[in-house]
Amino acid sequence: MTLEILSPERTLYSGEVERVTLPGALGEFTVLRRHAPIISALVKGEVKYLLKDGKEEKVAIASGFAEVKKDKVSVCVESV
Repeated sequence: MTLEILSPERTLYSGEVERVTLPGALGEFTVLRRHAPIISALVKGEVKYLLKDGKEEKVAIASGFAEVKKDKVSVCVESV
């Protein structure tokens, strides 16, 4: 699955991941391969993603939104 995390200043991450955990407005949720399409507002917290090599990375955010569509997760955020 492809993950792209964008802020107004720069691209924070772009690449392949195994899963993504996002701080949704209604609570934290995890996206895996073949997830149903969704658009969600994001709140202050951490975007956590698991790389193919098993390493977990984190990006602290202030707010934003995420779109999941056809094994691509697009996240637009305001960095903390």
